[in-house]
Amino acid sequence: MNSLSIFAFFCAISVAAASKAYPSVPGLDSGDCSFTGDETTLVPPRREVYDDGKIYDISHRYVPTLPVWDSEEGLGHFLWLAYSIKNGSRANGSAMQIGAHTGTHVDAPGHFYDNYYDAGFDVDSLDLRLLNDVDNWTDMPMVLFVGLTLLVDVPRVSNITAEVMKSLNIPKGVKRVLFRTLNTDRRLMFKKEFDTSYVGFLEDGAKWLVENTDIKLVGLIAALQILAISSVLT
Repeated sequence: MNSLSIFAFFCAISVAAASKAYPSVPGLDSGDCSFTGDETTLVPPRREVYDDGKIYDISHRYVPTLPVWDSEEGLGHFLWLAYSIKNGSRANGSAMQIGAHTGTHVDAPGHFYDNYYDAGFDVDSLDLRLLNDVDNWTDMPMVLFVGLTLLVDVPRVSNITAEVMKSLNIPKGVKRVLFRTLNTDRRLMFKKEFDTSYVGFLEDGAKWLVENTDIKLVGLIAALQILAISSVLT
């Protein structure tokens, strides 16, 4: 297992040497993360590492080739310039059309359980204290989906079962875990075709996690969790 690191889970937008899990989009990143001072050659800063690794932004950028549920075409055209300075407006304004589960995101209870959906358990019902790891923030402002997180490498030959969870030996007291799986090696988030064979939690793995660990927040480097969803719902 890797040591505790600080990860930023931003729910919409996003190579470096840190790891293969990096979300940089091949062919789309300039590699220059600073302003030049010359307006004719401005380069937008797209930071993924802050303060020499104190924060890592691991969210995926929205691009037309981002994979989405049950589609071979990817996200496609999702962003429009609704009004622009060039056309006489006082400001530039964009319009966006995407699904709520596109790219890096968090699932609300109502996503999996219909009675919770009917009762209004959306993302506003999630505990921000957990999502932001408030107890461990001292010298930084609280930002959504930021906090100390344990990054764990999962064996590449299996979905996340009870046996796999037991073998990881995750220490008691750890509440937030990011699981790095075969999905990372296969770079599934960089293939626009939705792949149903990716790694996810099976029911017995999720049950073992709940009954034997203190984990409250789980992150998976994957497109979506078909295997976990079908198992749990069954």
